[in-house]
Amino acid sequence: MIKTLKVDELNQMGAVIGSGRPLKSAVPIGVSGRHLHLTQEHVEILFGRGHLLTPMRELSQPGQCACDEIVTLKTAKGILEGVRVLGPARPETQIELSLTDTFRLKLDVPVPVRMSGKITGSPGLVLIGPVGQVTINEGVIIAQRHIHMTPQDAEETGCADNQVVAVACGTHRELIFGNVVVRVREDFRLDFHIDTDEANGAGVKTGELGYILRPTLSYQVPVSNLLG
Repeated sequence: MIKTLKVDELNQMGAVIGSGRPLKSAVPIGVSGRHLHLTQEHVEILFGRGHLLTPMRELSQPGQCACDEIVTLKTAKGILEGVRVLGPARPETQIELSLTDTFRLKLDVPVPVRMSGKITGSPGLVLIGPVGQVTINEGVIIAQRHIHMTPQDAEETGCADNQVVAVACGTHRELIFGNVVVRVREDFRLDFHIDTDEANGAGVKTGELGYILRPTLSYQVPVSNLLG
């Protein structure tokens, strides 16, 4: 039997993992707008020698913050202004965009969907700051949707590091997102990260809840799968 399920139905009946054990599935949603991470070298080229990033507000993950600094992204055919820098500085410069953002930049090659840090073979562009500019040869990605969780969260939900699951979210425009990668680490805080395109598609915003389903569920959910 095939039935399209609403989020409230999923919540009431409880999603299950492969073993048939009930899954405590609620996970807060974190919507991520376009942003970039910079090396300290690039921070100083763009904002001045000796410059340190200025924290503006804390983010959902411990130790991460949005900074006062913003830059302009430029390609041969397009430009995006006011892109926020996130801190602290990282070993590699990385720009995370939505698919819509890539259309505005009119990049000559497709931007890959990648987990953070996996930038090999991705396109580059020019970063423009108030003091200088940097051309990077790679580093532009669309972030793979993922869930941050602690080992305790993983135990409670029956998930494992690098497992791929599906997450149901939304109400009036409910969607089931597949290919959600689970990331497990002691210093993480439970959060389901999606970009603005994905959030708008499901009609959700930061702070709302999604519900983890067992792996490989599609938009048309076999009820027998959910019942184990």
